[in-house]
Amino acid sequence: MLGITDFWTYVVGTLAIILLPGPNSIFVLSVGARRGVRAGYQAAAGVFLGDAVLMVLSAAGAASLLRTYPPLFLVIKYAGAAYLLWVGFGIVRGGWRKWRSRGEPGALALEEPAELRSPFRRAAVISLLNPKAILFFVSFFIQFVEPGYAHPALSFLILGAVVQLFSALYLTALIFGGKFLAGQFQRRRRLAAGAAAGVGALFVGFSIKLATASVG
Repeated sequence: MLGITDFWTYVVGTLAIILLPGPNSIFVLSVGARRGVRAGYQAAAGVFLGDAVLMVLSAAGAASLLRTYPPLFLVIKYAGAAYLLWVGFGIVRGGWRKWRSRGEPGALALEEPAELRSPFRRAAVISLLNPKAILFFVSFFIQFVEPGYAHPALSFLILGAVVQLFSALYLTALIFGGKFLAGQFQRRRRLAAGAAAGVGALFVGFSIKLATASVG
């Protein structure tokens, strides 16, 4: 079908991969919870942009390049892991400061960590340097385009649209879930501080896990 092999296998696999928690989804959820729906969609737009760039690069042959030159993937992998580690420690630091200041005047104001500001730009960087996303487009995405099809750009466009559709639906659910959490955080400052520290710890964990990824 339009140069795509095993389309429904691709659809099911893509859905399963998107639903797995990762730095992109956790970041969007955090921004939605801390800064509201509008900022959440700004972060989601950054994810869409980052994924679109990775799709175009994969379709243009970057996947083969990464397989041919593993050191290049190592550079991207460790840069992404380092960025996630930096974001994670920053969020943990912000949660710890919030916990310590919970009894001070004005403590109920939710000052977001610096790592959650500029959500569009930060989400785009996280997406572009996310080894999990890179591995998806290198090892999974390109495998469903039929070799020798006359219009491969059309095949990649359809596959990319499936990814972005599922991602948009999932991130929308996370954004509005974050809106609910924001109401809880407004009333429970300890919960907000603990959640921030938990999110930061997740990013640190992602950085360690993704640093061990390899091109399959």
